[in-house]
Amino acid sequence: MKRYFSIVDRKLQEGGGPESPVWLITAPTEEEQKSLLAELKIDEHTLHSALDPDEPARLEYEPDHTAMIFNRPKNYSEKDKFLFKIGSLGLFLFEKRLVIVTVDDVPLLSGKGFNAIDSVSDVLLRVLNRAIGHFLEHLKVINMIADDIEKKINSSMENKHLLNLFSLEKSLVYYLNAIAGNDAVLTRLKNSAGRLNFSPHLVEFLEDVIIENTQCYRQSEIYSNILASLMDARASIVSNNLNILMKTLNLMTIVIMIPTLIVSVFSMNVTIPLEKHELAFWFIVALAVISGVGVLMWWNYFIKTLHKKHK
Repeated sequence: MKRYFSIVDRKLQEGGGPESPVWLITAPTEEEQKSLLAELKIDEHTLHSALDPDEPARLEYEPDHTAMIFNRPKNYSEKDKFLFKIGSLGLFLFEKRLVIVTVDDVPLLSGKGFNAIDSVSDVLLRVLNRAIGHFLEHLKVINMIADDIEKKINSSMENKHLLNLFSLEKSLVYYLNAIAGNDAVLTRLKNSAGRLNFSPHLVEFLEDVIIENTQCYRQSEIYSNILASLMDARASIVSNNLNILMKTLNLMTIVIMIPTLIVSVFSMNVTIPLEKHELAFWFIVALAVISGVGVLMWWNYFIKTLHKKHK
C-alpha cells in the first residue's frame, strides 16, 4: 500500500500523488516492488532487506540516492508471549524525495515530531528519532512486566513465570543488538553529513538523535544485566517455595500417620484392652487426637530449637 505525504507550511500532511516528496510504502506487493525497482532504480537486495526483520542495520550509497536499513521494535501482541521482536525500515533518500518501505503498518509519520520540517532529510532524521522513541517506550513496558512477574514469582512455584522472564531477557538481547546496529548507522550518517548536504541545523539534530540512541542502549543494557543477574535468585525462590510446600506436606503426613496407627491397632481382629468397655470408642478417638496434637507441639519445639542454634 502506497501513501503519499507533502510538506505544507513546514508540516507533513498526507495527500498528493507520485510527485509528493515523501512516500510511505507498507507491505508492498510483488507488483509494487517491481515498480520501485524500475522507477526509482532501487537495488533489489536492499529492497528485500527492508522487508526482512532479521536484516542488520546498514547504510549504503548509490549513484542517485542513499539507502538505509534501520532497526525498530515491532508492535507487540499477546500471541508473542512476552517476546518483543525487531523489525526493519528501508529508507531511500533522493535529492528531493524520501521513500520509506516497511512490512508493518505503524504510525511513522504522525505526531508533534513532524512539525517545523524544512526538507526530506529533516523527515528522515525524524523517522529515525521516532524509531528510537519506540524502543524507549518498549523498554518501559518490559520493565513494568518484569516487576509484575517478579511479584508473582515470590508467591508462586509455576515455571511459566520464569519462562516469561527468559523471554524478556531474550528480547533485551535482540534490542541491544538492534540498537548497537542503529548506532553504527547514525555515526556513519553523521560522518557523511557533508556528502548528503545536511544543514548545520540537521547536523545538530542528528547529534541529538545519536545521544538519544546511546541513552536507549544504556537503558537496555541496564535492564538486561538486572534480569540476567537476578534469574538465579528468582529460580532459587521457586525452589524454596517448593521446599516449604514439601515440608508442610510431610508434616501433615506424619500428623495423620500416628493417629491412623493407633486406630489401626485397636481395629485388629484379636482380643484387645477395653474391648467391652462402653467408652472404648471415645477413648480411642481421644488418644488419636492427643497423639496428633503431640506431634504438632513436638514439631514446633524442634523448629524453635533449630532457630536458636542458628542465631
